[in-house]
Amino acid sequence: MKQTINFDLIFKILKKELKNYREPVLSKQKWNKIKKTPFTTLISCLLSLRTKDIVTEKASIKLFEKYDTPEKLADAKTKDIELLIYPVGFYHTKAKRIKEISQTIVDKYNGKVPKDFNELLRLKGVGRKTANIVMIYGFNKKRFLPIDTHCNRIPNRIGWIKTKTPEETEQKLKKILPQKYWFDFNNLFVQFGQKICLPISPICTKCPINYYCKKIGVKKYR
Repeated sequence: MKQTINFDLIFKILKKELKNYREPVLSKQKWNKIKKTPFTTLISCLLSLRTKDIVTEKASIKLFEKYDTPEKLADAKTKDIELLIYPVGFYHTKAKRIKEISQTIVDKYNGKVPKDFNELLRLKGVGRKTANIVMIYGFNKKRFLPIDTHCNRIPNRIGWIKTKTPEETEQKLKKILPQKYWFDFNNLFVQFGQKICLPISPICTKCPINYYCKKIGVKKYR
């Protein structure tokens, strides 16, 4: 018998519960006085890898206040970039990478972030998650589905799917999750994974969708 999932109810519950939490930096529509563009979305996503969201946001704002275009970042000194993005994780490596990507965008794409998913994947250091983030939050294209660690873990824990990798999760979810929820999925599940459905010892007693969760793999919870 085919499993029936009440996505409408679950997303409605999560939206109501999470509206009081801090929105993830990558899905924010505005960053103070910084203009959000496909380029700033791309660079912020690269900065966010293995870095807390609040650190990513502060580093992004500092960086874009001085260098907010591929041309400016391509001409910037690596040391200057490092100082602006510190203390994001692996800031030495990330500074070199974003300068290199900026130069590639200037040289190969006339200073414009490619609007094609496969072209984004050609940029060194850009994987499926980052490319999906840029498409959905940078270009506002709603038929993409970014999968990070939370988005991979939680659907498996709830029992929606049974996958091992983010790539598998992306493909499986695209088959069962109504497309109208793709735009909100990453935003909601990142917040949910950071605040309630934690990797270890999730706070199930305060979970608004506890009733709908199979708790697969959960050995200890609060």
